[in-house]
Amino acid sequence: MRRLPPLTAIEAFVQVARLGSVKAAAEALALSSPALSRRIQSLERYVGHPLFERRHQAVHLNSDGERLLAEIGPSLDSLALAMERAVGDGDLMRLRLSVLPLFASQRLMPHLAELRARYPQLHIDIDTGAHGLSRLDEGLDAAIVIATDADPNLYSRRIDTNRVIAIGARSLAEGAQALSHPSQLSGATIFLHRDLPQTFDYWKEAIGMPELQPGAIDHFDSGQLILDAAAQGLGVAFMLESHLKESHDERLVQLFDLAVESPYSYWFACRRSSLARRPVKVFHDWLFESVPAAAGPDQTALTLPALG
Repeated sequence: MRRLPPLTAIEAFVQVARLGSVKAAAEALALSSPALSRRIQSLERYVGHPLFERRHQAVHLNSDGERLLAEIGPSLDSLALAMERAVGDGDLMRLRLSVLPLFASQRLMPHLAELRARYPQLHIDIDTGAHGLSRLDEGLDAAIVIATDADPNLYSRRIDTNRVIAIGARSLAEGAQALSHPSQLSGATIFLHRDLPQTFDYWKEAIGMPELQPGAIDHFDSGQLILDAAAQGLGVAFMLESHLKESHDERLVQLFDLAVESPYSYWFACRRSSLARRPVKVFHDWLFESVPAAAGPDQTALTLPALG
């Protein structure tokens, strides 16, 4: 039998091919970038030709690399699954799930008791850290993320569709100082979430006011903190309709009665091979069966109120 290259070199090749970045692959494997590059070079020496095209900060598979990945990628995934079963916990099912904090608190946690009752052997390790998709190779089995479209390299399924709205304190919708027209945002502070950076731009384009500029823009990496800040009257949050509905916060209201279709949706994603694992499949099927999709009341169809 011909001697095989080190498994570590094959693993490094698959990681770089899937992530498209030496740096990201090195982080996933807890290696330095030079160490990972040496592993790739050793595999290229073994096969006798390059496997990647190197362009500036990115790397791309060439035709030889694409063919090799197609042939060994599934085998490496199968080996990983076999090792997982070998060291598994018998009938215990464990899912390592990356999920955004606001989705977790608003739409996942309220239904987990039902999941536990149906599948008492399923246990979930919940990770609310950022960049869930890029960390699927760091021990995570699946991720619930917010994005504009699916990742073609993964199994991805849209959880919902949504609308962008302006959310503010009730005091901003009542009284003589109420914000009654979007043009009044020119003197206001707006809040944007790190994962929804274009919500205000999409909203103002859709309502026909592309030149509208707020007084200031504050960025948050926590949806709950944005809602809390908006509830205190500190600014106007541009988030998804479901975020307001599921907050059940009487201090908050939708401003302007204008809702526009959001380019952002929540998605469930995992490696295609991971969907064959029972914990992932069980959770996936339960999620789309039991967790309600975003839905809200009908809104006035993009009709701006008169200013005056």
